[in-house]
Amino acid sequence: MAELRVVLAEDHYLVREGTRRLLETSGEIEVVAAVGTADELLDAAGRLRPDVVVTDIRMPGSADLVRPGMEGIDAAHRIRAASRDIGVVVLSQFSDAMFALDLFRDGTEGRAYLLKDRVGDIDELLGAIRSVAAGGSVIDPKVVEGLLAKRGVRGGPPPAELTPRELDVLREMAHGLSNGGIARALHLSVSAIEKHVNSIFMKLALENSPDTHRRVAAVITYLGSA
Repeated sequence: MAELRVVLAEDHYLVREGTRRLLETSGEIEVVAAVGTADELLDAAGRLRPDVVVTDIRMPGSADLVRPGMEGIDAAHRIRAASRDIGVVVLSQFSDAMFALDLFRDGTEGRAYLLKDRVGDIDELLGAIRSVAAGGSVIDPKVVEGLLAKRGVRGGPPPAELTPRELDVLREMAHGLSNGGIARALHLSVSAIEKHVNSIFMKLALENSPDTHRRVAAVITYLGSA
């Protein structure tokens, strides 16, 4: 398998170098640039045309990206608008769904939103990179869990009337799992998962599709209804 070319953006030098080495030692990633500002990120993405950009949500150094603390997401929008061939993974310390919804506001394809503690789990990070490189999407399950917890405090049924089992399936969708992966995680048959997935798509008025970005669209639709 050919190595994926990645531009890494992180303003803290030690975190940036540690992440770069972690990615490169996987044997699946070539880090073609490791930068520390939003301006450098935009320049590297434009010049080098990587397969994927991995960026912190906060990236100093650009007058063009005017939302403080959201520079990584703003850069991701700029990069995707310029080239839909470049996938973006935004790493964030914020589990609030509003940040993920902002990243996915123009669509889910080729985008991932992960909490920064995923950097320590190379399989999680590599999975997100591979997914967005192929046009898919990933949203951190902790974001979904946080929203569901808030709903539990408020009380009342979910807007889409999803069943508890469908919510379990939706959580695993957020993790980017296939139907087979969800079946293994929930100890159910693949056919049972397929029925739940179809029901979720129907209730959220989404076209049934095996594409990863369509599955994550179900998660985003659900989050957006909160």
